Amino acid sequence: MSQTVDRALSILPLLAEGPADLGQVADRLGVHKSTALRLLRTLHEHGMVYRQADQHYRLGARLFALAQEAMENLDVREIAHPHLVRLNETCGHTVHLAVHEENEVLYIDKVESRYPVRMYSRIGKPVAITVAAVAKLLLADLPEHERRALAEKLDYPMYTSRSTPHAAAFLQELAKVREQGWATDLGGHEESINCVAAPIRGADGKVVAAMSVSAPNVVVTADELLTLLPLVRRTADAVSGEYSGRTPAAPAEPQ
Repeated sequence: MSQTVDRALSILPLLAEGPADLGQVADRLGVHKSTALRLLRTLHEHGMVYRQADQHYRLGARLFALAQEAMENLDVREIAHPHLVRLNETCGHTVHLAVHEENEVLYIDKVESRYPVRMYSRIGKPVAITVAAVAKLLLADLPEHERRALAEKLDYPMYTSRSTPHAAAFLQELAKVREQGWATDLGGHEESINCVAAPIRGADGKVVAAMSVSAPNVVVTADELLTLLPLVRRTADAVSGEYSGRTPAAPAEPQ
């Protein structure tokens, strides 16, 4: 039975490359045409493949519907939270998760610093979109025309002397972030708070969320915080892998 399931599932990536006829499927699986036909008929009955008029098979609409439904029901916060907790346990600093929704970037999860001096933030609260590291990552992933249109509409409050002053500077920063794949806010929103952030990507490679580590200068310097960037990026990659289905979830810790 497991061999049958394995063969049936092997058909799907083949058809993802384009329509194939019965002979091509049989050759790829290394089975007789009658075996390949039985597998294709079963997949066809479940809507996973579709037989065209020219007797070639392609992926079926049901498969795409299931994928869309699964994506809509994925909760990036639920998947990311254990990773955020482990990152916080390792470094001790405040860890955030943020998403881009309706022209705002919002914190949707937070693990508080273990240090008595910490930054103020709240789940559900919009971030300072022109300076926050998580916002830079989420907006840098937008198509260029959308980035430009958004940049022209934004206000650019000078929270500190390091704040982004205008649209041209913001677009330049987004281009830099897009190229390097990570972002920082080094005193741009609050003079005493620094932040490093990394993107979380879906199966299509697009940024679906961003996570960050933030700390005040009195706890750790900006240079010291930047040494955590590889750890932050590895954590974001682990969340991306689990969210996109490329890697399995880590086993639960024993109670």
